[in-house]
Amino acid sequence: MAAGYLDILRARHAARLLAGTLVGRLPNGTAPVAIVLFTRAEGGSYALAGALAAVYGLATAVGQPLLGRAVDLYGQPRVQLPSAVVSALGMALLALVGLGPLPLAYAAVAVAGVFTPPLEGGLRALWPSVLGGEERVHRAYAMDAVAQEIMFTVGPLLVTVLVSLWSPAAALLVINALGVLGALSVVLSEPSRTWRSAPREAHWLGALRSPGLLALLGSFFFVGLALGSITVAGVAYADDHGRESVYGWLMAALGLGALIGGAVYGARQWAGAPERRLRVIVGLLALGYLPLMLTPGVVAMTALAAVAGVFLAPAIACSFIVVDRHAPRGTVTEAFSWLVTTFGVGAAVGTAVAGPAVELGGTSWSFAVAGAGGVAALLVLLATGRVLAVPGRTAVSARGSENDRNGAVEPGFSSGHQA
Repeated sequence: MAAGYLDILRARHAARLLAGTLVGRLPNGTAPVAIVLFTRAEGGSYALAGALAAVYGLATAVGQPLLGRAVDLYGQPRVQLPSAVVSALGMALLALVGLGPLPLAYAAVAVAGVFTPPLEGGLRALWPSVLGGEERVHRAYAMDAVAQEIMFTVGPLLVTVLVSLWSPAAALLVINALGVLGALSVVLSEPSRTWRSAPREAHWLGALRSPGLLALLGSFFFVGLALGSITVAGVAYADDHGRESVYGWLMAALGLGALIGGAVYGARQWAGAPERRLRVIVGLLALGYLPLMLTPGVVAMTALAAVAGVFLAPAIACSFIVVDRHAPRGTVTEAFSWLVTTFGVGAAVGTAVAGPAVELGGTSWSFAVAGAGGVAALLVLLATGRVLAVPGRTAVSARGSENDRNGAVEPGFSSGHQA
């Protein structure tokens, strides 16, 4: 298993691109906790902290596909680095000015969110040109999904360490400075500098004119909803058991399950259409979420959380392949950015829905939201099976691959952009 991942990291530029992307995405991965800690330190309420974090999240959701389209049109360096700098300046403004005047604070987090660089989609657009072989690209997608879990675990911990050593304002400044350095490392690399998207048909819908991509986005909205609801449900469960540490155990178990699942999934070569495999994985993901409604004792609940996380990273990794097969020619970065946006919006909706569910029916109802989200994600994939079964054959998708840069496919299948 480890040998396959080491083979990926030994490829020229691969380790640098992965590390640079993860560091560059630190501001985005840590923004919710950093904003909350800063707002509370400035004397703001939890409601204000939540509102600022929500504005940042919505602004990011708006900015990602727009910046992704700009990357496809103008290349990575001309978009990724300037947007990273502007985003960091927005957070720096918040850190230096504080909460007064309040409209300026909202504007600062909005700017930081809108200009969050689409490094995640950019990396996935680069993998085929860096790694070449289909199997290696597939494994890189799985490694990417595992790395995300590590970042979202380590990132908030880094923020809390910086807060304890200095202050929440200093944490905002340091994290965003690191983010700019990460983006700089990526755009100065040869693959990023030389990458060019394939010629695209001018169309205002961009990547969204692909029915297969729309089907996938619809499904992953509900996957995000399920995951977002679990964060609130976990807090409610911890409150029921009178220990804040219980929440940490549940989230750690969920992340550990995802790490294990992603590592195992990426360690082998899979046969069969990824669209069919994605339906199976999302079905297993839904089955993993449903038992959480039982809310047993802490030990059993922690085990159930670990099982629930096992199929998350494989689902994300498989979705990358499906995105690549269905993205219209010349829109690969934008398509990946839409996946990030849809998943994030779903998570925000799940967080919003799980809160009232706790008030109405208790902790088990909030976990039921996660189960319902998983089931809804599967139903979308089942209902759109015909659309997903025809990758790249829509009238809007040109033939050929992204100059072999987004033509990654899994063993036994021709590229979705070819006849």
